[in-house]
Parts: sequence; structure tokens; C-alpha cells
Amino acid sequence: MTDLGLIQVYTGNGKGKTTASLGLAFRACGHGLQVCMIQFMKDNTEYGEFKSSANLPGFTLLQVGRNDFVNLESPEDIDIKLAQDGWNKAKSVIASGKYDIVILDEINVAMACKLLDVNAVVSFLTENCKCLMKIPEIILTGRYAPLEIISIAHLVTDMQEIRHNYSEGIESRQGIEF
Repeated sequence: MTDLGLIQVYTGNGKGKTTASLGLAFRACGHGLQVCMIQFMKDNTEYGEFKSSANLPGFTLLQVGRNDFVNLESPEDIDIKLAQDGWNKAKSVIASGKYDIVILDEINVAMACKLLDVNAVVSFLTENCKCLMKIPEIILTGRYAPLEIISIAHLVTDMQEIRHNYSEGIESRQGIEF
């Protein structure tokens, strides 16, 4: 098997960043890899991926936010605390050596709206990870990926919206969007 330890970024204003990372997780678990997805700024047990996570051997899902929209221009103190606690959890998960892949879902948004310090994330991913016995593949998702993150990534996918059903008044659909 190819060595893991690369950094991937799924960003852009189009739909499918979390979905792409879940597809990667599904594939990896099928090959016996251990995957942990940490969802920043999310806490909703009604999400399809949360409901399915218990049924996919090798897949762990942790939500480290609250079930409320974050004001991206002026986040509340609780959102900052939850994101920082989530980042501390993510560092522990990465350093544990237990997982082959760690997905940091919506971390790009958390950094862009200053819930997390971009330089601290970059430093950990580029410096601290070098000291680990086992470096997992790291997937960072979410809009607004900071240039500092893009510059250290081995793979960057920018998903662009061409058309979206929301603009036609079609609401989020269970099983499709969440």
C-alpha cells in the first residue's frame, strides 16, 4: 500500500466537499483503514453521516460544534471555545496513531472566520506531525480554505457552483444534503 500522510483540501463554493471526504472514508474503510472524521461547527445527530457512522466498521465521527449556525463575521465565544476544544481533540486523534485518515470537516471555515488560528494549524500539520510514528492522511474541508493551508497541501480540489437547486427554492433534502 502507498504510504499515507499527505494533506488534501476540498474547498470552494460548490456543493460536495463533505460528501467527497465521506466517499474517501467509505472507500478507505472498505480496505480496512481506520478513519476519524471530526466535524467542526456541527452537532446534529440527524445528519445521515452521523446515523450511518455506527454501521461502518473502521469509521469514527466526532462532532465538535453546536447545532446552530455560526455568525461567520462575528462568532460567539461558545463557537470559538468549541472550535478550539475540537482542534485540541483533532491533534490528539492525529497523534494517537490509531487512524490512517483524519478528516477535519469544515475546518477551513473555522479558520477563515477566526475560530481557529491558521498559523497554529499549519504549524501542527507541517512541524509537529513530522515527529509522529504514524502520520495519517489529513483531509481539510470547507469553503474559504486559507492560502496558508492550500500552500502546504498535496492535493487541492476547488469545487465551484455552476447551478444549485437552492436558487430554485428547493430546500435541503434529508439523505441528499444532510
